[in-house]
Order: sequence, then C-alpha cells, then structure tokens
Amino acid sequence: MSIVSRVILDADNELRYPSIAELNNITDYFNTTNERIKIACILRDKEQNIIQIASKAIFKIHPDYIAPGGNAQGVRKRSLCLRDYGWYLRLITYSILSGDKESIESIGLIGVREMYNSLGVPIIGMIDSIECLKNAVFEFLEENQRLLVAPYFNFIIQGMS
Repeated sequence: MSIVSRVILDADNELRYPSIAELNNITDYFNTTNERIKIACILRDKEQNIIQIASKAIFKIHPDYIAPGGNAQGVRKRSLCLRDYGWYLRLITYSILSGDKESIESIGLIGVREMYNSLGVPIIGMIDSIECLKNAVFEFLEENQRLLVAPYFNFIIQGMS
C-alpha cells in the first residue's frame, strides 16, 4: 500500500481529515518521487551485480555456510540463497516505490523467522545477509539515495532480530 493510500485509509477509519503531519509525509514522499524511481531502476538494472557482491561478502563472514555440511553447500543450496537475495531486493524496491514498509511486513516478514528456523537456517546469518545486501546496494547509490533506502533494510533486520 502506498503512503497516500495509508493516510486516506487511516483518516477514513477514524472519520477525520488527514492531519498536518500526515499531509507533510505525503509532501515529503512526492518530493522524493523522482529519486525513488531512479533507485528502483538502479536496483533492477544492477540486481545481479548487487547479489554477487552481497553473496561474496556473506560467505566471507560465514565461510562455514559453503563448507561441507553448510546451509549453502553445493550449487543447488547456494542458488537458493541467491534467490532469496533477489526476493528481498524486490521487496525493498516495492517499499521504496510505495514509500511504505507494509509490503515488507506483509510479504516478507510474517513468519520468516519460523520459516528459516524450520529450514535450519541460522537467523544471525540471515541478518548478516541482509546487512551484506544493504552494503552491496549502497555501492551503487549516492548518499541521498542511501538515506531513502536504509530504513527499509533496517526494518527487515529489526524484524528478523
């Protein structure tokens, strides 16, 4: 859901007009629309590069994941890990475009800890993975773009913690 939709729904549910703070949030969102679109294009166009950088970083932090018996041992398991990177990158992109964290929460965080626990994937490794993905994305963004993107990565990291 977009920030605009959220403001309207919240105000309607409470039978009121949008507050000044809510209207300011919408103004801020519209003032960053062009930058959000640029970021979404960068993430789309650089997806493979970002995933490659992030995967090298996570396996340096946790070399045991690709060692015999590790969660990412072998081509098949490693490709599943990289698929998750692409999935999280798309979730981040949706949230950047909408200006709202709801897509991350509803699609990406509900039940994620339980899922990874049931698969035997260490949560600390997933948190480190998202941090590596964030750092890889930052290599392709300018400082002002990083400020727009960071809260969405941090939301996922906090949700997994």
